[in-house]
Amino acid sequence: MSEETKMGGNDEVETAAEITEREDGIEEIATGKPNGKRRRIFMIGGSVVAVLAIAGLIYWLYARQFESTDDAFIDGDVVQISPKVSAYVEKVFVESNQLVHKGDLLVQLNTSDLEVKLEKAQADLANAKSQYEKAVASSTLTKSSTTATHAQASSNVATTKSAVEQSRLAAASRRSQIAQADAAVTTALAELSKARAQVAQPEADTRLAQLEFNRREALFAKGDISQQSLDQARNALQNARSRLDAAQKAVDSANSRVNEARAGVATANENYRQALAGVDVSRAQLGESQGRLQQADTAPQQVAVSESQVDTALAAQNAAEAAVHQAELDLSYAKITAPEDGYVTKKNVLVGQLVQVGTPLMALSRSNEVWVVANFKETQLELMRVGQPVDIRVDAYPNETFRGKVESFQAGTGSRFSLLPPENASGNFVKVVQRLPVKFVFDSPPDKVHLLAPGMSVEPTVKVR
Repeated sequence: MSEETKMGGNDEVETAAEITEREDGIEEIATGKPNGKRRRIFMIGGSVVAVLAIAGLIYWLYARQFESTDDAFIDGDVVQISPKVSAYVEKVFVESNQLVHKGDLLVQLNTSDLEVKLEKAQADLANAKSQYEKAVASSTLTKSSTTATHAQASSNVATTKSAVEQSRLAAASRRSQIAQADAAVTTALAELSKARAQVAQPEADTRLAQLEFNRREALFAKGDISQQSLDQARNALQNARSRLDAAQKAVDSANSRVNEARAGVATANENYRQALAGVDVSRAQLGESQGRLQQADTAPQQVAVSESQVDTALAAQNAAEAAVHQAELDLSYAKITAPEDGYVTKKNVLVGQLVQVGTPLMALSRSNEVWVVANFKETQLELMRVGQPVDIRVDAYPNETFRGKVESFQAGTGSRFSLLPPENASGNFVKVVQRLPVKFVFDSPPDKVHLLAPGMSVEPTVKVR
């Protein structure tokens, strides 16, 4: 068959197909039902929707088996290195991020002051030993001594008793002098009252004479009276003033006698006080003498006291020995060593720096003993239990998955242990989903290839179903 014939045949086939499609379309329009190609499209679309629904259901059934969060970090033991003594840094033997082993020397402190303290403690120990030996000797002397001072103490008691009696008699005499002085004050006060009473009449006479003199002086100025009448009034005024001055002088004299009498009372009181002081001194001397007598009678007690002094001196010696031991320990603390294996982090110490007790010098991060702390929402904890497996993905190693398990749950949410915990009873309240820290441990320790350091971000996935 020629090429033209073949081409003509194809055209005929296509024309027949078009006719068939046109007829199907006419039938679909007439009957209202999809036929042919439209039916096939609907069937394919339905199949796709069914497949997607089944896939979604399978994914939901799979995803509900797991709980995950991106609020998770690697945690681990970080040991703070601090000095136990205050001193200057003499040498630093490590650098930041250096791996050290237990017992490695990290920092050397200057030991000059510590050596001086040790020498002082040793000197105090020698002094304490000397005091102990002295106490032992004193105790031995007390035990061997006698009560030869008993007679002398008895004589002193008799003498001081006599002195006390004499002091009492002198005090009684001074007391009588106080009574006499009080009587003199009473008499002087009576005379003073009498003198003050005698001032009233001269004062009235003086006022009256002054008024009369003033009246006559005014009349004399008008020429109504003679000079003689004015002179008589002036003489009367001067006489009245003289009597008033005499009365006031009598009052002043009585006042002086009152003051003298009162001074006599003060003197008598002072003499009496001194006499009482003499009695107190005599009594004190008597008490001292009696105490010495009692001391002479208490030889066994003195021996016991001396023995207690020996015990005290021994305790002081033991304390001095402990101080020497402490000074030796402080000297040994000048060498700061690593308590555990780990990496040096947060190094904050320089040569020549004065460090105090407890000053953070550096920290040791134990990267071979790490775990994960994940802060899950409280709504994710319903099915989570201790021991469930965990897939741990570390942001630093996106292509690696580490295996672990749930070890424990913190007994409290993170907000409850924050610096400023919420006060939900204070008024306004907005419910916020809380997060609870959950601890995961690795099934196997980290290898040397993958460094897992505290603080690194992770995304754990817990299989809860």
